Amino acid sequence: MDLSRLLSDPDYLDITLRLLVALGVGGMIGLERSYHGRPAGFRTHALVCLSTALLMLVTVYETRWFNALSQGRVTLDPTRMAQGIMTGIGFLGAGTIMKEGLSVRGLTTAASIWITAAIGVLVGIGFFFPAVMALVLTLGTLSLFRWIESRMPAQFYAHFVVRFRRGATMPEGEMRRLMTAYGFTIANLSYRLDAADDFFEYRMVIRSSRADDVSRLTTALGAIDSVREFRIAPTGD
Repeated sequence: MDLSRLLSDPDYLDITLRLLVALGVGGMIGLERSYHGRPAGFRTHALVCLSTALLMLVTVYETRWFNALSQGRVTLDPTRMAQGIMTGIGFLGAGTIMKEGLSVRGLTTAASIWITAAIGVLVGIGFFFPAVMALVLTLGTLSLFRWIESRMPAQFYAHFVVRFRRGATMPEGEMRRLMTAYGFTIANLSYRLDAADDFFEYRMVIRSSRADDVSRLTTALGAIDSVREFRIAPTGD
């Protein structure tokens, strides 16, 4: 294909713009989610938005990949096949999402499977330009966006469980002061008393502006004799 002709084609320029806008919109929404420590974050939102825009191009530009449509000889509904494919891929993607304790993993992998299927649909119908564009943008999202995500400011969220010996339980007020002293705020605090195993448990979601506060808190909890065990499980995708 002639590169100069490709770059001068208004339809291809429009396709490029639409895919870039979709990637940008999804990424901006994902940034907000990543900042607040949600499992589906920056890359996941960007990939999902890009893949849905990609599939819509099948219908919007169907005359570019099936010439008979422009000559009025046939009526075609390509979205029916795409719907069936993406429904099946949805089940495959769901299988990659794992719940590990209180954390959710695999959302970005599921999104990458989704957009891979969307690219496959475009390749299958011979609509190669947006398929190649999507490939480049997807690889950039999975690599470059990971680098951006690791360096952007974000709040640290984690599920925190701590157990004390029943007769030496730290009072709630003292627990809150301890968390505040190490830079954490508490949400969704719940309690559990187990008479059979003789322990009292606090379970909560904690938040900090710095991820390295966790190591300081871990050291402090390890020095408290009445603590039987504790677990800090960061959220993330």
